[in-house]
Amino acid sequence: MRLEGKVAIVTGATKGIGRVIAAMMAAEGAKIVLAGRTITRGDEMVKAIRAAGGEATFVRADIGNEDDVRAVVQAAIDTYGTLTTLVNNAASTDVINKGDGSIVDVTLDAWDTIIRVTLTGTMLMSKYAIPRMIEAGGGAIVNISSESSYRPPAEMAAYSAAKAAVNSLTRSIAVDFGQQGIRANAIITGMILPPQVVPVFQADPVVGPKLRAQHLVPRPGRREDVAAGVVYLASDESGFVTGTELTIDGGGSTMSNILTKAEIFGTTG
Repeated sequence: MRLEGKVAIVTGATKGIGRVIAAMMAAEGAKIVLAGRTITRGDEMVKAIRAAGGEATFVRADIGNEDDVRAVVQAAIDTYGTLTTLVNNAASTDVINKGDGSIVDVTLDAWDTIIRVTLTGTMLMSKYAIPRMIEAGGGAIVNISSESSYRPPAEMAAYSAAKAAVNSLTRSIAVDFGQQGIRANAIITGMILPPQVVPVFQADPVVGPKLRAQHLVPRPGRREDVAAGVVYLASDESGFVTGTELTIDGGGSTMSNILTKAEIFGTTG
């Protein structure tokens, strides 16, 4: 097992990509501390991991709250005796979907919430996890970022700014704590579809081609693709990898640069 002996905190672990990350890390041998806001989902996730032969515990937490963050880190120590790995995945999805916008349109409340969870939460979790990881002899931090940090979509100013800052924070952590055995990397996610949207990707005559045109790989991006990247960056296989970004986007970030020879040189050459 690639994560045998690891103890990992995964934030935003009760739904979406975070849920898949936690399950895959547990399947690879890590003991998981799930951090999330919904108790029922957290308890269900713990049961699912244990039923599959893994180990997990759940802590209800708002990672933008410093006291909650302390409690999550302490739970890892109290339950498993150490902490080696942190996956910062949590995001205020509802606020992003309903409240983000251009800087003219976004409300200050929505801006503050998105920044607090996406950026400040990542900072707080790292702030309190790193000393414990140093005590353990080193560890790995994986921050889930987005292609929005480089190519911001329209009307997502707060989210795009927050994720760009997460990328920079990741590098700062790597610089400041590399000599103490802490590695920090970010994963840049592209268009990752939930399972229920995959049939649209494959079959819808209008939406399908537009979705497929977002990347080079001829299939949808899956949550498992991101989770596999997390497992790699959390494992000893990536022991010489730090301060960088792993892009998981099916080649989407490359496509904006693709031009035909005719487009470059003109049709008459």
